[in-house]
Amino acid sequence: MVRACLQGHMGRVETFGEASALASIGDFCFLAGEPAPELVERTGVPILVPGNAGWEELIQAMLGERAASFTRYATRRAPENFDRRRLLSFTKAVPKGFSIIPIDREMYFTLMEEEWPRDLCGNFADGADFLARGLGFVVTQGGGLPLAGAASYAVCDGAIEIEIDTRPDFRRQGLASACGARLILECMARGIYPGWDAHDKRSLALAEKLGYELDRPYTAYWVEEKVRYRRDPDIN
Repeated sequence: MVRACLQGHMGRVETFGEASALASIGDFCFLAGEPAPELVERTGVPILVPGNAGWEELIQAMLGERAASFTRYATRRAPENFDRRRLLSFTKAVPKGFSIIPIDREMYFTLMEEEWPRDLCGNFADGADFLARGLGFVVTQGGGLPLAGAASYAVCDGAIEIEIDTRPDFRRQGLASACGARLILECMARGIYPGWDAHDKRSLALAEKLGYELDRPYTAYWVEEKVRYRRDPDIN
């Protein structure tokens, strides 16, 4: 996500002085360098990621109880070490009558009309931008409305950040695993690294199911009044 901002693909970068900066994309703002109150005031998104202990102290001092700390989990996986057969088995395990299809122009607009899947495509300027630079798949039943999806939350040179969401009433049916596996396989075919940054332990468990390994846990802050809607990523 940070590389997407630094390389100018999406999001924004702001600096204060010569030693403080932020990179903001979607729901996330990454703070780096020397802590600067001026940058905390400019974040404007619900998830703040401090680059060091000084930023943590500043966030706590400025936002108090409005910012709740929680743990996210960075993952890693060498592309050549993914188990292709295992991933393919997940894509074939969707219930009878369900199918995995690419996100096309029509599906893009369908996803953007609903709240639960909006993060799948929401960081792109419009449908044409997503079709030109994005990548994703959804599960439908009988060719109807999307029930789950996996897509590029962010794009940078040679990599994407994966976003997975499932409609609440269709969770725990293998749909998230199927979409995630299909997207990873497509990334492997295109020579793109499928990055996965887990929101919580449930998301980490899904990542590990698909072949990722824990890199490191890290602290982030949830700023409640800046939330468009409560982020509740699908876990399967």
